[in-house]
Amino acid sequence: MAFNGTEGDPITIAQGAALTANFRAAYPMQIKARFFGRELLEDILRQTNAKGIRFYFGLSTNNELELVICAADQNENDILGIVGDLSVPCPTRCGIRNSLNS
Repeated sequence: MAFNGTEGDPITIAQGAALTANFRAAYPMQIKARFFGRELLEDILRQTNAKGIRFYFGLSTNNELELVICAADQNENDILGIVGDLSVPCPTRCGIRNSLNS
């Protein structure tokens, strides 16, 4: 099956809150989230044939959860021109408490 750029669906805040709460309960000492700036995301999506962004889970040398991101094409292959990480972790930069991060 090929990617067409419409993959994924919105979920409710309640569904998202339940998913993130389950993660925090299972991994209480782990990073809750990672932030990537718009510029990097747009650069990744502007690559030729990009249909979306794939998020890989990674683990840093100090055992913190990381996300490594890259574009993927319609054939479900990674595009390795621009690969992102060096995202901003939550904690320590989470913004105000809400149902996804508390």
